Order: sequence, then C-alpha cells, then structure tokens
Amino acid sequence: MSDVLSDAADGVVTITLNRPEVLNSFTRPMARALCEAFAAAAADEAVRAVVLTGAGRGFCAGQDLAEAAPKHGPRPDLGDIVRDSYNPVIRAIRKLEKPVVAAVNGVAAGAGANLAFACDIVFASSAAVFVQSFAKIGVIPDSGGTFILPRIVGLHRATVMTMLAEKMSAEQARDWGLVYMVTEPEALLETAVGTARQLATQPTRALGLIKRAFNRSLGVDLDEQLDVEESLQREAGRTADYAEGVTAFLEKRKPVFRGR
Repeated sequence: MSDVLSDAADGVVTITLNRPEVLNSFTRPMARALCEAFAAAAADEAVRAVVLTGAGRGFCAGQDLAEAAPKHGPRPDLGDIVRDSYNPVIRAIRKLEKPVVAAVNGVAAGAGANLAFACDIVFASSAAVFVQSFAKIGVIPDSGGTFILPRIVGLHRATVMTMLAEKMSAEQARDWGLVYMVTEPEALLETAVGTARQLATQPTRALGLIKRAFNRSLGVDLDEQLDVEESLQREAGRTADYAEGVTAFLEKRKPVFRGR
C-alpha cells in the first residue's frame, strides 16, 4: 500500500500519511510521494483546497530513525536527507497557491510538528501532542522550524520549545498561536474537511495570492512589501472571481466563485 493516500471530493483533496505502524514517520520514499501528491493538487484545477492528516494514532513522528541511523552500515548524511526529503515538502506546501489545512490527529514530533505548522490552517485533536524533539538526539530543528516557529510564537518561546523539547498539548499549541482550533478526536477530520470545503468555494486565485504575499513578506521590508501588494492586487483585479465578487455585491446576491 502507498505511503501517501489521496482522496478528492467536492473540490478538496485529502492527503493522508500512511505508515500508521510507525506513527507515519518519514522516509525518503514517503517524502517523494508527499511531494507528488502536492504537485498533483497544484496541477488539478478541480482541487481548490487540501487537507493533510495522518493514518492511525499519529500525525507524523518525524524522521524514521531506521533510515537515518541504521544499526548496520554507515549513517547517511543528515544534510542530504534534509535537502532531498524535508525541504521539498515544505516548499511544496508553502508554494501551493491553494489553502492547505492540517488535521493533526495524534503525535506530531520533530519534522512532523513543523510539517503541520507549515500549513495555512491547523486543526488539532484534543489527543494531539506536539514536540520539537530534535535536541533530544543532538540535532537542530529542520523542516522550516527555525524559520516558522520564531515568527509564530516569538524567539523566546521558540527557543524554549526547541531547547527543552518538552511535549506540548493541543490546547497549549492553540494558546501559543500554533493551532487554529482544537476539536474532539472524532470531530477532527469532519471539521477540517468542512473548513476546506468552505475554502474551496472561495476565490481560489485570491487565496493563493494572499499566501504568496505572506510568503514574500517574511523576507522584505515595508517598502518592498507595499510594492508586492500593488503587483498582486493588480493580478487579483484581473481575475474572473473578482468580477463575480463585485457583480454579486452590487446585485445583493451570494457570489459563485469558480477559482479563476
């Protein structure tokens, strides 16, 4: 069976990490399959939102140490694993100009936690646990962790999370701004998919441009970002969905966005 499953319906593709026997821990083949799933979502005009979740008890337990630290033979270069596996996945999520909703159903550790935090909207089960486990084995946060965490929670809290490597409940993650909403376990996927379906009815191009603008804002100053807003607003103003939104407003009816 595939390490990554995809199921599309109602404009939403649900991508499921599918190595439940090892809490969906990452291997190179799974990372490649995940990148392929996001590439397929990007190419399919019928897909207007994505849900990312895990099979079984866990969301993603991070790197599979059987691959990174085998009992026999030489250990692989960790930089190679980051370059070949994690960096492409995080780039695929952030560059996909469609909303990506994480549904964190269980443990999200190391790269698995940062995979969730790279998504646009994060839902978590009350049974979910987050942990920046890298320091426990003598490595640094990867999968965008050193970039994303300080920008969400601030430098001090990011340092606490990564140096102490303590488990964080779903409620604490919500209180620190890492999670949008905590649900009961049985309601998690329905809630996340419901939100994705709502997003799939919205002006997809505009949502993608919002994401692009936020991505750009992380590396430029105010003057440059104002220019970015000018350029992207010009692009948004040329979309069919903008024309529909204005027309619907003037006609006092609900707009019907097509994602174009």
